[in-house]
Amino acid sequence: MSTVTGAPVLKAEFRLFSREPGSVFWILGFPTALLVILGSIPSFRDPSDDFGGLRTIDVYVPIAVLLGMIVAGLQAMPPVVTGYRERGILRRMSTTPVRPSALLGAQMTIHGAAALLSSVLVLVVGRVVFDVPLPRQLAGYLLALVLSIVVALALGALVCALAGTTKVASAIGSVIFFPSMFCAGVWIPVQAMPDVLGSMVECTPFGAAAQALNQAAAGDWPAWSHLGVLALWVVVLTGGATRWFRWE
Repeated sequence: MSTVTGAPVLKAEFRLFSREPGSVFWILGFPTALLVILGSIPSFRDPSDDFGGLRTIDVYVPIAVLLGMIVAGLQAMPPVVTGYRERGILRRMSTTPVRPSALLGAQMTIHGAAALLSSVLVLVVGRVVFDVPLPRQLAGYLLALVLSIVVALALGALVCALAGTTKVASAIGSVIFFPSMFCAGVWIPVQAMPDVLGSMVECTPFGAAAQALNQAAAGDWPAWSHLGVLALWVVVLTGGATRWFRWE
């Protein structure tokens, strides 16, 4: 029954999502806007020895790609899902042919698609405006990108599981949001971090994702250690979300 009713639920949730200009901007517009601002700094368009001859703007494209999915997973999705639980919508849905899991699946699909579209916008703007090369190892880049999006959604699902109310979800999401941005390299690219700090950051989901995307962008297959870290985090976060998630 849920497969029959899943499409209408997805359509309805997409319509509601499109009416939230804040979520749309922060997922789709903010990463690209940040890239444009950084690319407007003349020194960011000059080759840097710190990045092996790459320009700073070249390094920041994968970071901006990650930023969209971090926003989607931690800031946009949890308040919506916990709001449904808080208002009793999930409980009422459990008595109808539409299962609550269909709504959760729709939310993850919509925010995952928004994160993917945000990534495409960043890559296109980087290429057209700042002449940043497109990823040279496309298959490896797509694999790292998909794993990164799944990690972000799994982290968001865990926040949904742990938070009883919308306010708590927003608070937890904000607490995790800034460390996630740091690990992704928003303030200091992972390549420029001291060795010890960089090694620690690479054990986090978005630190490993940043390195994997950078390697694929440069034409190399992402290191299996980074892909393995991403896969491990997917398993751990998904397991935690499944264990602690409650419909009511």
